[in-house]
Amino acid sequence: MSAKIKLIRVDNRLVHGQVGVTWTDSLSIDTIVVVDDEVVDNVLSQKLMQTIAKSSNVQIRFYTAEQFVETYQNSSSNRKLFVVVKTIQVVKRLCVLGLPAQKLNIGNIHYEKGRYPFNRKMYLTKEDVEDIIYLNQHGYSVFYQDVPGTLIEKLDSISLEDLKIRR
Repeated sequence: MSAKIKLIRVDNRLVHGQVGVTWTDSLSIDTIVVVDDEVVDNVLSQKLMQTIAKSSNVQIRFYTAEQFVETYQNSSSNRKLFVVVKTIQVVKRLCVLGLPAQKLNIGNIHYEKGRYPFNRKMYLTKEDVEDIIYLNQHGYSVFYQDVPGTLIEKLDSISLEDLKIRR
């Protein structure tokens, strides 16, 4: 048996209380995997996230995209994984590197210049929209959901023009 990814979540805050407790409990996972090039080398960020994972009684691991795909493809463990990344571009990179299609939850992506609102908590760039379309075309099931049990909004027919209208 090999490790199973229960969900990938895009959240620009990475592991915080909502991710570390609410999502972890609802997914019945045993390991949070953070895929982020900066956090791999940031001991302080790792310690903060380790504290949250420990409070939920789960393991936490930190990888670059390349390290994670290689580790996942060669894994013989039966771990149940919750993968957390900051950006949609990291998920596309995982896909390009050979990660099989997964369920992809897009959560918080804060506003900044050049981003268009999908809703109050998710703002997307042109590149984000293009990458969501790419991931959909490669078998990923892409959706927005703030927390477990709330409304799921599928992102299988998103366009930049629709987002510009929402302004």
